[in-house]
Amino acid sequence: MILCHYLLSYVVYISSVAEPGILTSHLDHIGALPYFTEVCGYNGPIYMTYPTKALAPLMLEDYRKVMVDRRGEEEQFSSEHITECMKKVTAVDLKQTVLVDGDLLIRAYYAGHVLGAAMFYAKVGDAAIVYTGDYNMTPDRHLGAAQIDRLQLDLVITESTYATTFRDSKYAREREFLEAVHKCVASGGKVLIPTFALGRAQELCMLLDDYWERMNLKAPIYFAAGLTIQANMYYKVLINWTSQKVKSTSATRNAFDFKNVHSFDRSMINAPGPCVLFATPGMISGGFSLEVFKQWAPCEQNLITLPGYCVAGTVGHRLMSAKTPAKINVDENTQIDVRCQIHQLSFSPHTDAKGILDLVKFLSPKHVILVHGEKPKMALLKKGIESDFGIPCYYPANNEIVCIPSTLYVKADASREFLKSSLSPNFKFLNTSSRADIDLILNERTESFVQVCDDRVAEGVLTMQKNQHPKIVHQNELVAMVGGENHEVQFAYCCPVRVSDECKDVAPSPGENTPPVLDKCLWLHLLYTKLSNDFQDVTYQNDGDRLQIESFTVSVCLKEKCPHRTHVSPDSTSETVNFCCLWSMVDEKLAWRVISIMKNLELKTG
Repeated sequence: MILCHYLLSYVVYISSVAEPGILTSHLDHIGALPYFTEVCGYNGPIYMTYPTKALAPLMLEDYRKVMVDRRGEEEQFSSEHITECMKKVTAVDLKQTVLVDGDLLIRAYYAGHVLGAAMFYAKVGDAAIVYTGDYNMTPDRHLGAAQIDRLQLDLVITESTYATTFRDSKYAREREFLEAVHKCVASGGKVLIPTFALGRAQELCMLLDDYWERMNLKAPIYFAAGLTIQANMYYKVLINWTSQKVKSTSATRNAFDFKNVHSFDRSMINAPGPCVLFATPGMISGGFSLEVFKQWAPCEQNLITLPGYCVAGTVGHRLMSAKTPAKINVDENTQIDVRCQIHQLSFSPHTDAKGILDLVKFLSPKHVILVHGEKPKMALLKKGIESDFGIPCYYPANNEIVCIPSTLYVKADASREFLKSSLSPNFKFLNTSSRADIDLILNERTESFVQVCDDRVAEGVLTMQKNQHPKIVHQNELVAMVGGENHEVQFAYCCPVRVSDECKDVAPSPGENTPPVLDKCLWLHLLYTKLSNDFQDVTYQNDGDRLQIESFTVSVCLKEKCPHRTHVSPDSTSETVNFCCLWSMVDEKLAWRVISIMKNLELKTG
């Protein structure tokens, strides 16, 4: 199953094939989805929220075009793959409970972060986890804060992008950002805001559009034409997934109808005059934001403001680490003389360390796993979680396995035959203590609960079938279930029994082919007499040739070399009579009790 918040990031269940869940529409969450389904052959269920399902095809097609058409890299999947992949997606509402294959329960919760982002709750049997994906515990202008029920959980897997960052006031950050942009355009400079098409672009556009309106500024604000324009259309339609403030004012004005924001064309890059430009991608790792950066970075009047996290190795990360003026290597063949102003301010849609700690405290799981972060910072957050809450915390590397203990039992149904065979003395019914009521209870169409009341073992077979709960059945039922033939395993043992001195004369000698009938009857009768004193609650049959106790049979063995005789005569000076014993698995315990007594017997005629 795939749960969608946008990349192939979380596998929550394994049946014949793993069933992954997508959590947001960002490419680090959905980028491999068409490859996984159409190239690798995954054919299990895929779950996304409705906004994610709407936005995912746009993100995937834009990614494919950039990688193949512009960069000339090998195509991992085609446009047709994207179309076929999206046909397999099932959209879910927030807090909608979905049962997968009769065993796995999943439920989506609002995560903030970007439009349609979701945390997913998953439960199999009594084991329950929450995978947060990317989330934000602080509301912003266009999205609300993450919301989730208080749940009983074995495990929480949480992102840790800002594992050690505690942000200051959002309003202080907004004011600092607006002042920097205003100062630049007022002096005639150009402002480049590298951002991803989904999330921060809408947040900062709302902020600037409102500020421009209040301050009556005339410098144009531009969106680089393409994906962001399309994303804005979906924000207008999916208004119910946005913040409470946006929803409450949508009847009079849609917050995503920007009055001061316009489309931008490549021919306008070197046009004179001040402006503000939003361009993708956000880390200046390529695309149009890199193209504009090369043109605007050498000018001291211009400003590049980095509103979010930048991965090491990207141009954005190099700018954050550099002091201007500086020379930045864009690639192996290109070096840019950076003289423009660099302004870094966190408008990231990821939660900070306080948000992570608040969520862990609220959910109080038995274990926590940290993902999506930097190892040194994750190590510090791990210490904080363990010291503050006493919860074991892990931050495994890629391909590292972490074993999380969960509930030590699973719920299973039990057949009536198994219950009947196990009711006494190992089990008792909670609603009755009378065995006379057993058949009545088992025939009722009501659930009858049993509990173990001692340490003895109830013998049965645990069966598991696809799309059904595990079930314990009696061994006699198993053959019919698997459509096989019933076979019975027989056990044999040739047991020596000592005879007294007065019986030596009538004892049969090994190798006698035709012993007197009286001799065989005598030994069986003597054996019966001895055993009947020890086993008074079983049924005996003695037809002269053999003695039968339940399925256990005994006959006098006259073979010189019996294949079932493994013993040495118990006393070389004593006379013995050999008895061949046969029994089935059903009476194995009875058989060995009888044999142990026979080995210690001495048969006497008197």
